[in-house]
Amino acid sequence: MSHLYPRIDNDINPYRDNVQGKANEPITVAGLLDRSKQILGATYEGDKPDWTLEEIYMRLEQNAPRIAIIGGSSDHPAHIMDYQTSARAAIRIWQNGGVPFYFSTPVMCDGTAQNNQGMSYSLQSRNAVAQMVVNQLEAHSYHGAFVIQGCDKQPLGVVSALAHVDRLRRSRGEAPFFATFAPAHVLEGGSIPADVMAELEELAKKAESEGATDVALDLRDTMAYILQCSSNTAFQGVFERAYERGILTKEQHKYFEMRLAVATCDGQGGVCAFNGTGNSSRHLVAGLGLVHPAVELLTDPPSQRQINAVLDSFAVMINEERYGVANIVAANIKNAIRIHSASGGSTNLMMHLVSAMLYAGYKFSLWDLDRIHHEHPIPDLFDYSLTEGRDIYSLAMQCCSGASRGMETLFYELMENGVPMDEDAPTVAAKTWKERLAITRSLKADNVKENPVILSTPRRKFSGVDVLKGNFFESAVVKISGMPTPQLDQFDDKLAFVLYYENEDEANQSLLDVSLLAQIKEQRIFPHDLLLSTLKYNNKQEWLRLQNTSYGELFDEMTEEGILKIAVIIAGQGPVAFGMPEMFTPMQHINANRVMKKLATIISDGRYSGVTYGAAIGHMTPEAYEGGGIGLLKTGDILHLQLRGRRIDFVDPVQLLNGEVVHAGPDEWKEERESLAAERRQRMKVRQKMVAASNRMYGHTDAANGVVPIAVAEDAILDYEQDIVFRQPTHL
Repeated sequence: MSHLYPRIDNDINPYRDNVQGKANEPITVAGLLDRSKQILGATYEGDKPDWTLEEIYMRLEQNAPRIAIIGGSSDHPAHIMDYQTSARAAIRIWQNGGVPFYFSTPVMCDGTAQNNQGMSYSLQSRNAVAQMVVNQLEAHSYHGAFVIQGCDKQPLGVVSALAHVDRLRRSRGEAPFFATFAPAHVLEGGSIPADVMAELEELAKKAESEGATDVALDLRDTMAYILQCSSNTAFQGVFERAYERGILTKEQHKYFEMRLAVATCDGQGGVCAFNGTGNSSRHLVAGLGLVHPAVELLTDPPSQRQINAVLDSFAVMINEERYGVANIVAANIKNAIRIHSASGGSTNLMMHLVSAMLYAGYKFSLWDLDRIHHEHPIPDLFDYSLTEGRDIYSLAMQCCSGASRGMETLFYELMENGVPMDEDAPTVAAKTWKERLAITRSLKADNVKENPVILSTPRRKFSGVDVLKGNFFESAVVKISGMPTPQLDQFDDKLAFVLYYENEDEANQSLLDVSLLAQIKEQRIFPHDLLLSTLKYNNKQEWLRLQNTSYGELFDEMTEEGILKIAVIIAGQGPVAFGMPEMFTPMQHINANRVMKKLATIISDGRYSGVTYGAAIGHMTPEAYEGGGIGLLKTGDILHLQLRGRRIDFVDPVQLLNGEVVHAGPDEWKEERESLAAERRQRMKVRQKMVAASNRMYGHTDAANGVVPIAVAEDAILDYEQDIVFRQPTHL
């Protein structure tokens, strides 16, 4: 049974008032529908085709809902099956009385772009997608959208675009823009072939026999994870170290690389099974109320029945202001932040959430997000693990089996744990959250008896991404949820030596050097007296034992026991300097080094999605290129890491030698380093030319304000708590 859509309640109809659109577009609609029927073949559900050019003309003339199906590029694994999903959507839109259209956007794969120049275009691609989508929707006067949600920057780029169009349409007095998102299914993580597993174990034994115990241990750690593009990067780091130490040949390295790579991804694609930016975006967009529960977490492309459920909801949403995309986003912003926090979401989303709100026309910044995050403690309700069979594919299987309801279950469990949620906020199921949760079947997390991913009892009382302040910067973010409490304890309230790199290339080269720590010790890069002072603060008992030892013995003991802390600074990676690439690769090089990962915290003005064993602190503002304090640091400086206190401070070295930890403001040391900062900026400017001039991120806000075009931020004037509609007024 079809659910006929109402006509668009709008005096403006370019297709009625201008014949050119009615001359051009009917063939595109007929072509889409003909192709869709052909793709579906025997699975086509419907009557004999009735999409004549005359009928399409009349629907355009009468202002029938013109709905764009927005897909992605098939060179991204998440969009391999778009052709099938878009075919099912086109048929249903037509059956419901609408006019379907199709266009796609480029979609960058962050996995493909990692550690190459493509990363400098990743964040910019979000704004480029937003701009392209706005262009197409406005140029062809579409009323709504069915979005095939992919991975990386595409989801929030499209959310931003649709919210922006909705805000623009409302300001012009036109009908609200409506939309729904259908996330690509979850791609099952790969498995290391049995013969390769045996060969890797033999390699680990060989490493042990040749005295490279660290390589053996790190290799076995990496073998324990599901196989995915990110774990392949971890393997690469271990293989590089093994090669440098003569444990395997370059030919063996390339053999293992090939065998692992071709076993990684399932042939029908999807969003990778780890809880990175792709699945964090899935959870977040669902938390924003933009995903129908029928398609939220799937292990295969959606069926016709599932797509029908999604598109039939438009029959209620069309023309209703509360279901306009901008309104849904703002009404659900607190829900989305709390779901993002409780599910251990990607650090990247801190910027993208701010961006979506600004595109929607609401005044919003990182500090608003942080305030909402800390209005009420958000418990850790996501027992996700890549080594214990609890990845996002497992969660999708639990949802497909009817044991869990995904983000509806998480929403419910947050309320059960006392977290205030906006139950009256509208969603694209044409229902509020309260109405959706009134159906209690499979709602509780306890319905999943084996290996639950969503919990009813928190693992701990706090989670999420925190915003940090400091005496040499304005803001930075750190993913506390990525650090188990014992690890957090090892790095919180510790003094750390700065190891400064001007860019990621320098950092990667250095962090892959197996002799890095030996060089630091040999060259006494961290002075003996300051080494003792940090030891006294970090572990006074060990200071009593080691205070009279030689430099070499002191360094070795502090390293082996994990007492030495190193702040790996990677500057020159901000939006203006280099497009704000993700610092995944240096993070993985540290994770793959058993010794270094006990010592290192990474701090950058670049981006992060995850966490090292220590902490991944990124998005630092102001960025180094814009005169930020991160660009004034030098190797050997001391920073005070206060993760629970949500601060990082530069420490006065003279006062530290006197036994006091004094946080020195930048004015006390900035002047003497101005020439150094100028030299660094000049080198950043030269390096900046590696990014195409057309894609450099000039004229944008900083990371604390979403990295959006200045014009978007200037137009964002609405109050997200006051200027929203929860319930539609009753028509007289």
